[in-house]
Amino acid sequence: MPPLTRRQFVVAAPLAAAGAALAPACTPGPDAVGRAAAAERQAGAGSPAVSAGAALQRELVRHATLAPSSHNTQCWTFGLGEDAIVLRADRTRLCPAVDPDEHHVWVSLGCATENLVQAALAHGRRAEVRVDATDGAIRLALTPVTATESPLFRAIAGRQCSRNDYDGRALSASDLASLERAGSSEAVRLLFVTGQPAMERVLAYVIEANTAQMADPLFVRELRDWVRFNGAEALATGDGLSSATTGNPAVPTWLGRAAFGWLYRRAPENDKCARQLRSSAGLAVFVGRSVDRASWVEVGRCYERFALQATALGIRTAFLNQPVEVASVREPFAASLGLANARPDLVVRFGHGPLMPYSLRRPVPSVLV
Repeated sequence: MPPLTRRQFVVAAPLAAAGAALAPACTPGPDAVGRAAAAERQAGAGSPAVSAGAALQRELVRHATLAPSSHNTQCWTFGLGEDAIVLRADRTRLCPAVDPDEHHVWVSLGCATENLVQAALAHGRRAEVRVDATDGAIRLALTPVTATESPLFRAIAGRQCSRNDYDGRALSASDLASLERAGSSEAVRLLFVTGQPAMERVLAYVIEANTAQMADPLFVRELRDWVRFNGAEALATGDGLSSATTGNPAVPTWLGRAAFGWLYRRAPENDKCARQLRSSAGLAVFVGRSVDRASWVEVGRCYERFALQATALGIRTAFLNQPVEVASVREPFAASLGLANARPDLVVRFGHGPLMPYSLRRPVPSVLV
C-alpha cells in the first residue's frame, strides 16, 4: 500500500515470553547502525549538484525511488533515453493477493512520477508526463527551464509513511486547505473525513476489511514474504517492510518467518488499526475519475503531492487502505461516502506525531533497464 499498504508485525509481547535467548536479536547492533546510515544516505537531497546528461537522469531516478510503494516492493523500472525517462512496472515485484488488478502498482508508479517531476524542476528541467495506453509505459520528456526548488522537492527526503500513533490534535483550516490544493486535480477528488463520529464509521469498514484479509492465507503469506525481520535482512534486500519502521524489535529471519502466522493475529491487528485511526486528526480519501491505469497514475501523483505537502508542514501520514483493497467491502464503503458509481482509490490518515525510522531503497543501478 503506494504505497500503497503496510501491516505492522506484532512481535513484542510473544517474544518477551520467549526469554533471554532472543535478547541479542532484539538489541541494536552493527546491522541496525548500518541500516540507519544507509537510509540516511539514500534520503539525502540537498541542493542539485548535477545539471546534465546521464548523471542528471540517474539523480532524478534516485529521487523517484524515494516514493512509496505497496509493501515497499519498489515495483518500478526506469529507462534512460535522450532527454527522456520511461517508467514501467517491474512485473517480478507484483503482489497479487493484496493487489489483484495491479491498482497499487500504478498508483506507486504515479508516486514515483511525481517525485521525478518535482526533482526535474529543481534541476532545471520540465518533465512532461504521458501514459501510453498501449503498453502502460509512463514517458517523461525533459526540456530545459529555469531551476526552481519547490517546498515539495525539499520534502522528498523527509517523506515517510509514519505507521505509529499520532497525538490526536486537529489540523488548522489553513493546513487542511494546503493539503487539499496539493492532493487534488481535475481528475482526482480528495475527500476529508474528520470528527470522531465520521471517523468511527470509516473504522468499521477498516476492521471488516482487515479481518477478511487476515483470514486469507494467500494474503498472509504474501505479507510475510515482504517483511524484513531485522536490519541485516533489510540491508541485504533494500526493500520490504522492515520491523524498525514500525518500532518492533528485530528477530532472526528464520524465527520471524516460522512464527509469523502465529504472531500476526486478528484481535491485536484490529486493535492497532482502531488505536491509530482514533489518534489521527482525520482521513483523506482519494477518488480517481475512472478505473484505468492512467487514472491510477494520476491518483498516485496527487497522493504524493499531498504527502510531500504534509511533510513540509510537519504533518505525518500513513495508509489505511484495507477498505479499498477488499472488493466486497469497497462498494459499501464507497456508498457510505456518497460516492455513487465511483471507486475510492486510497485511504490515508494524517496528524501530528513523531518520525519513525525510514525504509530502505535499492540502489539506482538495480532499477535501471
